[in-house]
Amino acid sequence: MVDSRCPALLIAAPASGQGKTTVTAALARLHVRQGRRVRVFKCGPDFLDPQILAVASGNPVYNLDLVMCGVADAARRLWRAAGESDLILIEGVMGLFDGQPSAADIAVRFGIPVLAVINAGAMAQTFGAVAHGLAGYRPGLPFSGVLANHVGSPRHAEMLRASLPSEMVWYGALPRDAEAALPERHLGLLQAAEIADLETRLDRLADRLAETGTASLPPSLTFPAAATSEVPALLTGKTIAIARDTAFAFIYPANLDCLRELGARLVFFSPLAGDPLPACDALWLPGGYPELHAARLAARTDLWAQVRAHVEIGKPLLAECGGMMALFEALLDKEGVKHALAGLLPGSVTMQPRLAALGMQSAELPEGRINGHTFHYSKSDTQLPPLLRAMTPDGQVGEAIYRVSRLTASYMHFYFPSNPTAVAGLFL
Repeated sequence: MVDSRCPALLIAAPASGQGKTTVTAALARLHVRQGRRVRVFKCGPDFLDPQILAVASGNPVYNLDLVMCGVADAARRLWRAAGESDLILIEGVMGLFDGQPSAADIAVRFGIPVLAVINAGAMAQTFGAVAHGLAGYRPGLPFSGVLANHVGSPRHAEMLRASLPSEMVWYGALPRDAEAALPERHLGLLQAAEIADLETRLDRLADRLAETGTASLPPSLTFPAAATSEVPALLTGKTIAIARDTAFAFIYPANLDCLRELGARLVFFSPLAGDPLPACDALWLPGGYPELHAARLAARTDLWAQVRAHVEIGKPLLAECGGMMALFEALLDKEGVKHALAGLLPGSVTMQPRLAALGMQSAELPEGRINGHTFHYSKSDTQLPPLLRAMTPDGQVGEAIYRVSRLTASYMHFYFPSNPTAVAGLFL
């Protein structure tokens, strides 16, 4: 194995809502249009931003997190990407220094220069103070420069530029552009498949970025060769059916890779499109937005009968977050309307106006320890005793994990590469 070299940039911000995803997606689209091979990563356990970034770059977007995924996993993915790409872009999470670990931790560990996107729509010279603070807050941070977002005019942009320290790189400014903005809902951005004019928006943003300093490639970095671990083919000969549509879309590409490396054959089906449960040895219902499609899912009595029969004969089923929500007897949506669903888990789930849980967790399952995270707005009400509870990194009690026969269900989203052998056990 040999080291890989590739230009790389980490796009961060002082807070959420500054335009990180917009700028990262536009950067990816800009360089792809120039004929470059672009690989994009997302810091943290996000599912939604990677969908947008995958459309922009034309490649799957993998997550980097030093806790959930691990340092070795991140090092391997960056090394591989550097060996097959002309540019690596990494979108940060929340603010640059927010979280444990933060986007800054990834930048420092791998020596990746930071481009900070700052929403300058309501500031002038304070822009320079914010940029100065981001650059100097943590010693050793490879801070490169800043890009101003939501700028009102060329004069406004020049005022912002003049406020920067002399040694700081000015990457340019993006004007306010409502027609290019990416729409959002309660869990974040809309899914890529729900934005009909996404390609047009991305091209519009790329056109704007072409006029700034971000159009040039950043310097090349060296990514040390990282050993790959052998995954035992424990699922050879097994077919896993996976629900995948706008109701069940929270799927890490790394999880699909892991199942394939374990030897499984994957078949996908859409509950919303009326697909029956495919012939399979195991079933995975990932997270998503069942609450937004509850009436259509409730009408799929044929599918839920097939899922119940699957469980009754002892076949494995993994249901995560939204997938678990669909297995309860009832789901109460945001309007308080009650929808009867699969009925495999006693009780109901109810949508809440505020976030119910968020953060990294790990579960000591009988099959082994698996890392993951939780992020949901609903609460469950059930008399079913949990098999166990997950734990947070600081030792707090986390999400309940239920097991009925070979059905395993939880609000946790598992990161399969954290323990492929344990994951195989869930599907055997």
